Amino acid sequence: MSRRTFVNPAKSPDIAARKQPQQKRSERLVADILQAATRVLTHEGAQCFTTARVAEVAGVSVGSLYQYFPNKEAILFRLQTDEWQQTGELLEGILVDSTIEPFERLRLVTRAFFRSECEEAAFRVALSDAAPLYRDAVETIEQRASTARLVMRFMAEVLPDASLTEREMAADVVRTTLAAVGKQVSEEGRSQTEVDNLAESVAEMLCGYLQRLRE
Repeated sequence: MSRRTFVNPAKSPDIAARKQPQQKRSERLVADILQAATRVLTHEGAQCFTTARVAEVAGVSVGSLYQYFPNKEAILFRLQTDEWQQTGELLEGILVDSTIEPFERLRLVTRAFFRSECEEAAFRVALSDAAPLYRDAVETIEQRASTARLVMRFMAEVLPDASLTEREMAADVVRTTLAAVGKQVSEEGRSQTEVDNLAESVAEMLCGYLQRLRE
């Protein structure tokens, strides 16, 4: 079932970048800030993440940082956006590939997603811990909606005779399962073989669920 999220603009942080770098020097500055932010988030955690600390690690003034990022939420959201884009492009490339049988695509997506979650696990866990700082922002809601549309396109192919409500429920089950198990896997430090085996088991469970709905 679809859920409607209401956002209170007064409580949503300003996470938009103030300006985009136009020259190589400014591009290097932004890159240094983001690299420093990644180090702070990975090694010190979301609770210790501040603009002053990021500027210190980057070796730049806080004023220089504020030229591009108005607050720590904007930096975190940029890191999250980069991660979303990288993972999203990978998963979309699999899900829309009509040359592959749908259930095989789901298996491939599950494996790719779990592997992605385990790469740079400490960074991803810390980024997840920081999510409450920007999860009600308009940009975050739009990103979730984009992911939901992608999964719904897949559900329309897998469940052509199902109602919209049934497809929405199935999409929610798949997204929630992958997100919850993926987060747990990233926190446990499993080997790639263990991750792949778990991905195969989860994929089989989801495929069985969708097959029953299809029949």
